[in-house]
Amino acid sequence: MTVPDLSRRVKPAVQVASSTDEFARLASDVVTRQLGARPDSALAFPTGATPLPLYAELARRCAESALSFSQVHSFNLDEYVGLDPEHRASYHAYMLEHFFSKVDIDIARVQLPNGLASDLDGECARYERAIASVGGLDLAVVGLGVNGHLGFNEPGTAFDVRTHVTFLAPETIDHNVRYFGDRARVPRQAITMGIATIFDARRVLLLASGEAKAAAVRAALEGPVSIDVPASVLQAHPHVSAVLDRAASALLERLVR
Repeated sequence: MTVPDLSRRVKPAVQVASSTDEFARLASDVVTRQLGARPDSALAFPTGATPLPLYAELARRCAESALSFSQVHSFNLDEYVGLDPEHRASYHAYMLEHFFSKVDIDIARVQLPNGLASDLDGECARYERAIASVGGLDLAVVGLGVNGHLGFNEPGTAFDVRTHVTFLAPETIDHNVRYFGDRARVPRQAITMGIATIFDARRVLLLASGEAKAAAVRAALEGPVSIDVPASVLQAHPHVSAVLDRAASALLERLVR
């Protein structure tokens, strides 16, 4: 594991998109460059609304034979505990609908945490072994929670934790009600790739869009490095880039002028 040197801050490369199409293009360019350098890269992928333009653009490039995922090893950041992979709100279903079914990826190379595992701690250990077996992550594409979480690493999560079972914060549950229709139906636990696992990726691409993410973006990229804002650990990563829309970048003072 690369131990974050929290006394050392690295200025991330921040790009601000003026449209959804530009957001998709800028984010897709990072993935395209990675696969151009190493076609069999190990990639970590997020879910939610923010990466949807990215997935659509990657699928378009793949359809035009400008890009191939045939050799890629794919790992998702997280999955809900207790949710069947075929449940419409599971991240298995999300990835199949929005990405895997639209590109030439080899499903045998696709990994997501099993939220139905009888031994959840054992499943977390298996997931870490799977990532290690391909040499670690080359590029982790990550979103950002409204409370600054990465994956489902909620505020207060230690920076040295690896894939683990976590309880969702109340604000995360509230944010995800839209996918379940009722707050009571939102799972309270998830398996998530740990902060240390994400930090060990050779490169990290942070995506954020919308006014609701602006405060979290500022705290993550310009605020103190603290477990109170898990994404702030990325300030210590040597190779981080961020693609934001104008609304998400609105509160940045130093990185965007």
